[in-house]
Amino acid sequence: MNHFRQVLLTLLSLSLPLAAAGKPPNIVIFLVDDMGWGDLGCYGNEVIHSPNLDKFATEGIRFTQCYSACGVCSPSRSSILTGRTPYRNGVWRWIPQGHACHLRESEITLPELLRKEGYDTCHVGKWHLNGHFNSDKQPQPDDHGYNHWMATQNNAAPSHKNPRNFVLNGKPMGELQGFSAPLVAREGVRWLKDIRDRKKPFLLSVWTHEPHLPIESAEQFMKPYANIQDEGIRQHHGNITQLDHAFGIVVKALNDLGLKDDTIVFFTSDNGPEGRGNKGRTRGSTGGLRGRKRDSHEGGIRVAGLVRWPGKIMPGSVSDIPVIGSDIFSTVLDITGIPLPSDRTIDGVSMVPAFDDKPLTRPVPLFWRTRIAPPASHAALRIGDWKLVANQSFDKFQLYEIQRDWKEEKDLAAEKPAKLSEMKSVFFEVLEGVEKEGPSEWWKKESPRNRASKKSQN
Repeated sequence: MNHFRQVLLTLLSLSLPLAAAGKPPNIVIFLVDDMGWGDLGCYGNEVIHSPNLDKFATEGIRFTQCYSACGVCSPSRSSILTGRTPYRNGVWRWIPQGHACHLRESEITLPELLRKEGYDTCHVGKWHLNGHFNSDKQPQPDDHGYNHWMATQNNAAPSHKNPRNFVLNGKPMGELQGFSAPLVAREGVRWLKDIRDRKKPFLLSVWTHEPHLPIESAEQFMKPYANIQDEGIRQHHGNITQLDHAFGIVVKALNDLGLKDDTIVFFTSDNGPEGRGNKGRTRGSTGGLRGRKRDSHEGGIRVAGLVRWPGKIMPGSVSDIPVIGSDIFSTVLDITGIPLPSDRTIDGVSMVPAFDDKPLTRPVPLFWRTRIAPPASHAALRIGDWKLVANQSFDKFQLYEIQRDWKEEKDLAAEKPAKLSEMKSVFFEVLEGVEKEGPSEWWKKESPRNRASKKSQN
């Protein structure tokens, strides 16, 4: 870091209203669904219009190596709320309606901890952390610490247009007129303006369905792509612009209500883009990364990561320090002075040093395991610049020096036997710890290996 940057950061910290007033910051977590690492202008996309997020990227820090905690959505969401890798916290798969898997009440969530410290809390948008939604059979958003919630179990239905499966604080809302992301954003703004306790700091989670299927985009957001003949591309690109518009609604409200300087805003995606990217409306871009949604290669797990915290983060910062969705939990606790739970493993670490371009120390390495990943890339581990990719049976491994080979084109497993052995040793240590702590009885009876074994016996 050069001298000018250090001086400016010092001046910013001295002038920070939060520090001077001793006021805890408000928290906004804006999470999108199935958006690729290369889907925004600020991440190099030259076609898609994302003006609000591109502007936001100039106001805070943009992480070029931000990861979701899994290659599919339910597990990633669980890690944001608990700071724990998905198999450890029990949300080991995407959750179909009616499935037994859910975010257990025994997990300690971010909204629970913040609410105990006097925060008001709100969740709007996709939930997807239980199979029995809006039912007494499993915990709901309010059981995990949200005072106000408007949500769906999984996707907006029948599509993003005029959805009819939203529930508001336990009451079905019927058909809503409009498109999902703006509807969700406006409910978040309604809560900010009319419902929240203004004497308290707040946590607002805004989790859009866009650009997850079934994609439907408003005409106004597809206009920039009118010259593209492929309707699927127009719909996908319009969907990104639609969620960008929704993000702009929330940011404008923070500005209009005088909350900007007192609020840290996180923006990220739950995993990489759906499909093969060559047909239909699943046209998300990995930005050249290998693999897509479900994959433990970079294209399935590397996502956009933007954070704005006025007075604490240098505007226009760019960092290649690896961060992950589970870090949001530890970061928020760090900046609010709330101790991490001491009775369980917390995989995420505070990003605060990375806001100043300082490295992060991880007691538990970055680890991914995706149940429905391709068999050759079922799980992965990253330590520093090295990444190990494991197959489904954990007996074949790939090795990449990811900082140099971010496209994962050169497998170094044969060339670097010592490094391979070292990485495998840590991989199995982490894997064993995760399986011991998590509810393994949930996933072992559904594991592909067990199903194959049963099939061979019949």
